[in-house]
Amino acid sequence: MPSDVVVVVPTYNEAENIELIAKAVRSHDLGLLVVDDGSPDGTGEIVDRLAAADERISVLHRSTKQGLGPAYAAAFAVALQSEAEVICEMDADFSHDPNDLPRLVEAITSGGDLAIGSRYVAGGGVDNWPWHRRWLSRGGNIYARTMLGTKIGDMTAGFRAFRADALRKLDFADCEASGYGFQVEMAWNASEAGMDVREVPITFRDRTRGTSKMGAGIAIEAMLLVTRWGIGRMLGRKK
Repeated sequence: MPSDVVVVVPTYNEAENIELIAKAVRSHDLGLLVVDDGSPDGTGEIVDRLAAADERISVLHRSTKQGLGPAYAAAFAVALQSEAEVICEMDADFSHDPNDLPRLVEAITSGGDLAIGSRYVAGGGVDNWPWHRRWLSRGGNIYARTMLGTKIGDMTAGFRAFRADALRKLDFADCEASGYGFQVEMAWNASEAGMDVREVPITFRDRTRGTSKMGAGIAIEAMLLVTRWGIGRMLGRKK
């Protein structure tokens, strides 16, 4: 496992999970950058304590909750100023298994530009989801894939690894989406740029601690943006 890997984890009220996820990430000898949007439950303070004891843990404090996309964009800018050659992203709630991180990193070190931990390729899957959530997730991915003209199976996945040089080319600071539509936008941008996008099968598991931040507004934003981008693509307009 290369030493120049940083895992970015966005948090908002993840005090129940963050110390455990930090330990799991560091067990693979990977750097950890937590971007905390002013969690009132003390998540940021917990990471400050962890960072004081481990130089490969750091935290980016943001004053207010501004959404997943802006949080990742801010953290990516910080990570790219370091010596990191591979930058990963994952959730704080163990829905993404930290033990899958080495496989994502290997997909980059073997030549990929973007590696996506995919639920919707052979060997991937979802545990502990009701049928309607499975249907919405699969349907949303099919819709995004069709509208945007890409073959990526899991456009909405939030478990990823980027080659640093590839990430620099993706204009992440200019992304429109603030929710999980950010993941769709970044995957589409990578595909449109002709990057080597690889999907690594993973099993997604619903959180067991804390509260989900997913809401109807986030899904609506993603659907509206995908629709606009897709119509623009069909009309020959650039995004």
